[in-house]
Amino acid sequence: MAQVEIKINGRDYRIACEDGQEAHLSNLAKYLDGKVNELVEEVGQIGDTSLMVMAGLLITDELSDTRDELQEARNEAARETQTAIDTTEERVAAQVDALSERIEKLATLLAAG
Repeated sequence: MAQVEIKINGRDYRIACEDGQEAHLSNLAKYLDGKVNELVEEVGQIGDTSLMVMAGLLITDELSDTRDELQEARNEAARETQTAIDTTEERVAAQVDALSERIEKLATLLAAG
């Protein structure tokens, strides 16, 4: 298990993570530190716990918005796929009808001949 040194709001933390995840964890910590710093600029140093909770809520709000956007994109893709399926089914049905008519005409010609 790897260890990563991160800094949030000027405080150092040693965090354990899976081997190979060090850079990812460092990037996450930088993002969190950025959110905390934005809050410090807005509301001041109101305590680490309050700042962490507020930053966590801001990030959770971003995640929620992203999930909503992803679900809408999935829904749109599903609608487009269903429209394409419906259109394809209509074209295939029209082709089958046209082929049926040709077969019937050929059968009539063969029966008359």
